[in-house]
Amino acid sequence: MRALRLRTVFLLIFTFFLSASNIAIAASDSSSRVLDFAKKVEVTKFFPKADRYGALREDIAVLPAMAGDDVLGWVFLTTDLVSTTGYSGKPIDTLVGINPEGMLTSVQLVKHAEPIVLIGIPDSEIKKITENYAGLDIKKEAEQGGSAHELDIISGATVTIMVIDDSVVRASLRVARTLGIGGLKGATADTGPKFVIDPDKTEVSDWMTMTGDGSIRRLTLDVGQVNAAFVEQGNPKAIKRPEKGPETDSYVDMFMALADVPSVGRTILGDAEYANLKKRLKEGEHAIVVLGRGRYSFKGTGYVRGGIFDRIQLIQDDISVRFRDRQHKRLGVVAAGDAPTFKELDMFTIPADSGFDPSKPFRLQLLVHRTIGAIEKTFLTFDLGYQLPPQYLKKVEVAPVAVADAGNGEGAVAAPAENGRVELWQRIWNDRQVDIAILGIALTILTGVFFFQMQVAKSEKFTFWFRIGFLTFVLVWLGWMENAQLSVVNVLALFSALTTEFSWTAFLMDPLVFLLWFAVAAALIFWGRGAYCGWLCPFGALQELTNRIAKFLKVPQVSLPWGLHERLWAVKYMIFLALFGLSLYSLAVAEHYAEVEPFKTAIILKFQRGWPFVLFAVALLTAGLFIERFYCRYLCPLGAALAIPARLRMFDWLKRYKECGNPCARCEKDCMVGAIHPEGNINPNECLNCLHCQVLYQSDDKCPVCIKKLAKRKKFEAQTGISKTEKGTSVKQPA
Repeated sequence: MRALRLRTVFLLIFTFFLSASNIAIAASDSSSRVLDFAKKVEVTKFFPKADRYGALREDIAVLPAMAGDDVLGWVFLTTDLVSTTGYSGKPIDTLVGINPEGMLTSVQLVKHAEPIVLIGIPDSEIKKITENYAGLDIKKEAEQGGSAHELDIISGATVTIMVIDDSVVRASLRVARTLGIGGLKGATADTGPKFVIDPDKTEVSDWMTMTGDGSIRRLTLDVGQVNAAFVEQGNPKAIKRPEKGPETDSYVDMFMALADVPSVGRTILGDAEYANLKKRLKEGEHAIVVLGRGRYSFKGTGYVRGGIFDRIQLIQDDISVRFRDRQHKRLGVVAAGDAPTFKELDMFTIPADSGFDPSKPFRLQLLVHRTIGAIEKTFLTFDLGYQLPPQYLKKVEVAPVAVADAGNGEGAVAAPAENGRVELWQRIWNDRQVDIAILGIALTILTGVFFFQMQVAKSEKFTFWFRIGFLTFVLVWLGWMENAQLSVVNVLALFSALTTEFSWTAFLMDPLVFLLWFAVAAALIFWGRGAYCGWLCPFGALQELTNRIAKFLKVPQVSLPWGLHERLWAVKYMIFLALFGLSLYSLAVAEHYAEVEPFKTAIILKFQRGWPFVLFAVALLTAGLFIERFYCRYLCPLGAALAIPARLRMFDWLKRYKECGNPCARCEKDCMVGAIHPEGNINPNECLNCLHCQVLYQSDDKCPVCIKKLAKRKKFEAQTGISKTEKGTSVKQPA
């Protein structure tokens, strides 16, 4: 029976890795996801007279729309061409059709994971807004920097609409320029000199000088200017609701500067804060300082609810960067003595993979809204332009870049090296080498503890403090700092991807989460779910640490009757199966109901969210003060999802005596999650591998079996006359 079980395990593992490898190969061979979505959306949606999609172009991921031998236009997926990370932190996939004159023929929202349903906005409204981009003239957008059209925003879905708008326009411009559509010039190789920030320009200046030479740029709007802008927009509801107060009152006064330029950073931040910034910035990253005063906040409150700053975005050519809370840092004061006072002092990190070039002009776009109804708003955008003064730059030599024909004779693009292309996920992994190394060391240490658990558990004091220290590291660094909190959504998404359009690349975008899942997969074979749930889950660590504090403060602990406790175990499995069933219908719906996990609120957003979510997370933690690991025991669908495959584990590492459970019940009473049955056996589905039972197993002070053995040994020594000091030499003392 045991041999059959082992063969089954090895067969399942082999099948999984074989299928995963085949899927990964298939995914890597696919240069674009537009092919997958084109199978689901008829070409006639974009060009009614077309009869089929043509072959995917080699130079850019677009599909020709064919009518016989004629090309009527092209269809592309925005996420193949530009970054479209939305409010949820996940891509928003949109199919776009463009004709040879540069007009968009149709825009179809095909996939997203935006939580708009949480605030009562139907998905049909978002799709309707998206479809309204049909008829957009990309030639005009190219002339006016992407702002030739009016932004139609739904209140409550601001970020979602802005991301869709940005991605549609930028991706369309890229396609048009590459293919020479509408007479737009294709991208050409940059043969001019290359400039980078000069690290030797470190002298400290003053506020007046830097605002004078353009090192610090300013956007100022008074009440009259804002009212006039809404009048020009022509929305009668907005015109009827002007901003109150004198027209000369300051509405927004905003300053911006590149903080990682040594001279600029030292002047604004001061030497200590600038040094901290340089330590934080990874290779290829940059930072801007944004300072504000006046009535209108450039930050708003959207980042508190969802971790994203919805009122500002950085734009440079065809790239844009929207900032999240983990890229943000509040500043205390401006170091320059002659600087004015500000209400908002903030610094934002520009990611290395954004393609940002500090030597080229860019702009910070400010979104200004006006309430025109109970839940209705209208919006305007204003730009704060920036060009780093030349005295902070130095010229560097660059190798010439070959220019290749775009394929239609009308435009050219720089041809990437055939085998030298660096994928986005590879750049992310390269940028996070230190984080990967830290996690690797932590996993190595934990693996060593598990393999040598009897030696580790010999010392109760060491085991206790090692666990407290490791859980603190997991909560603070892995959870709150790195946001590497696994979720049941990952499990549902993996199953959905395996049965639909699997993309190996998508799972590689977060290296820490990817490594954690591989570590969990290996640990399930050796130790079951406890390796993750008991040691590597940030929310689990938060529960245990808060319960430790509660015990220290003498908060009474509640012990449920065994019969009730055992039946409550089933609740988390029912929750998981319900979510799994929903995911078969709609992964987006399942993700919505997966909010039963408090992980996003407590770990990812650090309680900076709407009060219902915070109240739910706090309620679970409060219950955990009285019943240790309350959520882990009874409600966690991720724990249930891990426990199911953990039934295939190959080893039983936890040692037991035949007396465990009969008559001794010490381990059962001390188990922090009640995973030990009254008869003494450990339930592997519930065990969190805290090693406390292994400490007791070897304790000469607490384990009755060990106490009895120690008493027998002392009695034997007394009877035989073997002294403790001479036991090693077995010298018998004379009578």
